[in-house]
Amino acid sequence: MSSRALLALATPLLILLGLAGLLLRQGADRLQAIPALAIGLGLLLQSLIVWRRRRRALLNALRERDP
Repeated sequence: MSSRALLALATPLLILLGLAGLLLRQGADRLQAIPALAIGLGLLLQSLIVWRRRRRALLNALRERDP
């Protein structure tokens, strides 16, 4: 399995783990779920940025090629 596929699976699992931790824990123990949630959201945002950049580069390449 490629690293990209593992990242694609890790992102939603980390977000779900963080949300489950927030919902199932009480009091100060809820803070322990925040790092998993933050890392999952960070990975999601990073992949969105990379996807948009790659899409924009492809569009620019197609525009340059078209007369």
